[in-house]
Amino acid sequence: MINNKKIGIVLPAYNAEKTLEQTFNEIPFDIVDEVILTDDCSKDHTVEVAKKLGIKHIIIHEKNLGYGGNQKSCYKKALELGCDIVVMLHPDYQYTPKLLRPMCYTIADGVYPVIIASRILGKGARRGGMPLYKYVSNRFLTFFQNLMMNQKLSEYHTGYRAFSREVIEKLNLEADSNDFVFDNQMLAQIFYFGYEIAEITCPTKYFKEASSINFRRSVKYGFGVMGTAMKYFFNKIGLIKSEMFREK
Repeated sequence: MINNKKIGIVLPAYNAEKTLEQTFNEIPFDIVDEVILTDDCSKDHTVEVAKKLGIKHIIIHEKNLGYGGNQKSCYKKALELGCDIVVMLHPDYQYTPKLLRPMCYTIADGVYPVIIASRILGKGARRGGMPLYKYVSNRFLTFFQNLMMNQKLSEYHTGYRAFSREVIEKLNLEADSNDFVFDNQMLAQIFYFGYEIAEITCPTKYFKEASSINFRRSVKYGFGVMGTAMKYFFNKIGLIKSEMFREK
């Protein structure tokens, strides 16, 4: 705990047997109270590795629900366990768990209710091996989103993020996609309800075992991101009323 805030780490996993142990071993358990792993019908031995590591809370999906569907299970369980701060950490070791302390302290000290680890602040993305087309796409989509939502984030596409319990309870996550655009929809909802988001510089690693979507799905994701930003804008000016921007 930090300041009597119970901290939970959620690990949305899919075929993470080769990287889960390394990720888990770097979690600072002096501040972390709960670790939750949701396995989205992996085809490898992710669950067996998780059990060997002693992860107490393991949720196994009998069918693949998708990246967003996996997160929904994570957050639901974290709230059930009474976590006051919830951090999503990918178990593919693309992001370092060593940033968990500053991320959690930022929320526990009441500075910001949400903090994301940005690969774009500084030069970590390209140095860590982010493909050029992904970097360019990231910059274009982020510019478009900032313009449509009147914000100034350095990126919306990182998978490393921490939330206060209050924020998660406010969002109608069931109205969001079960696919990769879930991440963007969640950030749009957070801004829509007037919360601020802090950013911290984060190094990243691109390697064979790290999760990544192919070019075709990246294109689909890009259109979904733009659609989310436009939906946010039209809801804000009152032209439409979307279920995702309704309080839970």
